Order: sequence, then C-alpha cells, then structure tokens
Amino acid sequence: MLNSWSSSQLDLHIELGATGGRRSGLESALRAAIRQGRLAAGTLLPSTRGLAQELGLSRGTVSAAYDQLVEEGYLTTRPGSGTTVVEVPPCDPVPARPAPAPTIPRHDLRPGLPDVSAFPTRAWLASTRQVLTHARPEVFGAGDPQGRIELRSALADYLGRTRGVMTTPDRIVITSGYYQGLGLLCGVLAAGGTSTAAVEDPGHNVFRDVVQRAGFTTLALPVDSHGARVEALTQEVGAVFLTPSHQYPTGVPLHPSRRQTLCAWARSTGGLIVEDDYDGEYRYDRQPVGALQSIAPDQVVYCGTASKTLGPALRLAWMVLPHHLVPPVVQAKQKADLYTETLGQLILANLITTHAYDRHTRAARLRYRRRRELLLDRIAAIPRLTPHGVPAGLHTLITLPSDGPTEQQLLTSCARHGLALRGLTELHHDPADRPQGLLIGFAASSEHAYPAALDALFTTLTSDRAGAPASEGAYVSAT
Repeated sequence: MLNSWSSSQLDLHIELGATGGRRSGLESALRAAIRQGRLAAGTLLPSTRGLAQELGLSRGTVSAAYDQLVEEGYLTTRPGSGTTVVEVPPCDPVPARPAPAPTIPRHDLRPGLPDVSAFPTRAWLASTRQVLTHARPEVFGAGDPQGRIELRSALADYLGRTRGVMTTPDRIVITSGYYQGLGLLCGVLAAGGTSTAAVEDPGHNVFRDVVQRAGFTTLALPVDSHGARVEALTQEVGAVFLTPSHQYPTGVPLHPSRRQTLCAWARSTGGLIVEDDYDGEYRYDRQPVGALQSIAPDQVVYCGTASKTLGPALRLAWMVLPHHLVPPVVQAKQKADLYTETLGQLILANLITTHAYDRHTRAARLRYRRRRELLLDRIAAIPRLTPHGVPAGLHTLITLPSDGPTEQQLLTSCARHGLALRGLTELHHDPADRPQGLLIGFAASSEHAYPAALDALFTTLTSDRAGAPASEGAYVSAT
C-alpha cells in the first residue's frame, strides 16, 4: 500500500510500503524521511489524530509508531508541544568523495565584466514595484518570442538617442543574452544558404566558436590600428561579425574609411554585417562612436546587451534586425526556449523609460574612467610596457616583450597570486608567432577592492621581469 499525507503544518510524501504491517510501515517511512533529511531536525509532526485521519490509519497505530521512534531517538515528545524531529546523522550509504573546492580569485581583473557590487538595487526594486503594481494578469502567462513590446519600444527610443540606431520596435528581438542571439542568427543564416563568414583576428574565441559550430567556413580578418582589415572581404563571404565601436580585444575603433568600405561591400554583395556593440556605453574621452547600423540599417544586425551595464546574470540582450530577418529569427527563438523571461524585460523597460538606466550608466562611466586612469598610471611606471586601445570599454590590452616573460608564465604567476585576468593568445585564430599579451579588466572588482588588485598585479608583473624591452605593437596605443 502506497500512501502520502499532507497537513496544515507541512507536506511530505510518505510511502507506507506494500508489505509488512501498517505500524511498521509508518515507522520505516518516518525513519527514512528523517535519515534522508526530508524531515529536518525541529520539524513539528502532525498530531496523532490528524495523521491518522490523513493516512486512513487508526490513532493507536500512529501513536505506537511515534512512541517507537521516540524510544529510538528519532523523535521527542513534550506535553503541550507536540512531537518533533530530533537531529540524527544523515543516511549516506555510499561515502561521497568531497568535491574539489572551487578556486575563487582574490582579485578579479577579467575583461568584459562590470562591477556587479554596484548593481542599482534601489532603482531595480523601485521599477519592480511599479511593474508589479500595474501588471495585468497576462504578464504572468506565456511570453512573446520576439520580446515584450514595452521593452522593445523603450529600446527603440534609447538606442536611437544614445547610439544613433535607426529602428522601430517591430525590428527588435529580445534574447537571453548575446550568446543566444548570436547562435539563433547563425542558425538562420546557415539555413538560408550562407556558408562563409568573416570574423576578427584576434577576436572573442567563444563567439567565434558559435559561428564555426553553425557550420560556416571562417575567414580571419586581421586587426591593426584602424580595426579589422575589411578590404579582405570577398564575394563568397555571406556575413561578417565585428565589434566596430571598440574592437575586442585590441580596443581600437573601426576607421571611418573602413566603415564606408564595409557598408559598400554589403550593399554590392548582399552580405550581412553583424555589429556587436558589447560596451558601446563606455567611452571616456568623448562621445561614443555611433553605431555602424545607422549608416546601413538594411545591411546591419545591431546587437546589444545589459550584461556590461547591469550584470550578466540578467540574461537580457537585443538584436535590431533588417525586416526580412525578423520572422525567421523570431521563429528560431520560439523553437529555442519559447521566450525570454518576462518580468526582467518589463523591469528593464521601466528603468530605461524613467531614465534610471541612464543615471546608472553615467555613474558607472565615471567610476570606470577613474579606474582606467589608475591602471594606465601604473603601466606607465614599468618601462616599455605599452597599453593599447582608445579610452573606452571595460579592459585594457598590454602586449608583452618578445624576450620574456611569456604570456603563460605571467598568467601562471598571476593565478598563483590570486589574480584572474586573460591572455591574448587564445583570441587569435592561429596563436603561432602572434603578439602575446594580457587583457586587464578594470571594472569587475568592487570599488574598495580595486586598488589592492592593482597592487597585486603590478607586484607580480615587476617580479616577473615584465619591464623587459617590448616588441613592436600592432595596435594603437592607449591615450
């Protein structure tokens, strides 16, 4: 006989078993629940009368089972207080091998991560209250695969105002992060017959892998002080994936003449430009370079994300698409995960429309600018170490001298000193005979932890002869 009970105090599944007496079955079921941790120490059990009624047993059977477990030390009974569970060692018949403790770096200098300790909690809570106060019941039902119209409308205004993007809400698709959006787009393009794609070299290796997994043959576009060498694009290339406003990882913007060359290539060949504007909000010396999409809206897919402004955990990103790509991308999104979580979309929309998002971004821009300047001051103190990139983004690239120490030696030494950062080599298509370097993020650490992170980094660099003569850099120097 299998049975289960629930009471006003707690719900718990109890299997009385198909063999043996009812009392022994109840004793065994309660004993197992306690040993397995399903009934925690201090849990107040139902009264004997209540449990008997719910399980269809006699009160005497339940009382006898309780008394037996009290004798065995599983339960305790106090007059007027009921019967409660006693703490006992959990049942673990197979000794578990302890899992290795995760290595948590003391100092986080990874590139591309914001300071999540500065998440605008009060603004987020205020927007959450507004959203929930005025939410219609349908908000809690199934969502729209294209994304909530509230967020798409807010983004259309915001992106036009801050990045020069030319769009309407019907051309925007909301995705669960840029990673998902890129995968959806690649699948649509591959299904449409695109077989060759161009990517930056160096470029983000994780996103390059997404492009390659879609089945594309990839053409590597070398990057120099003017950005990607787009003149290398050919008729066979069907799509090109770029970070034109702030190239990852070198930090250089795509030169205006190359922007024009790129757009002319797209118009003449029908090729598609995929613009990853991953940190376009962060330019420190001037107004940010406008989105490439603004000069070729029918040839460019514009991709943005909240992961660099608010935090990666939100999994909110967006694509502004040419009209003909909207239906297949929405269909791909629906097949992938139906839709992106709704409440987060509505809260972000409220943050944008109330300008709390702007205020948070401006404050972050000031903090990150100061941090970048501190980093450059420390780099300048080490002879012949040259940083690269314009004053923008969340990281700075430094290339390493050809006569050592090597990138791997420095990464190993940094890890030994509790520092998390990233090397340049893995971002190249072919790491052989390429410049070695370090990508130093200046945003991920909290405000109070950042100075100590810099101290640890430069103690490590100087102790490993990082000031040896530097090789010629291939990228523009930071200013």
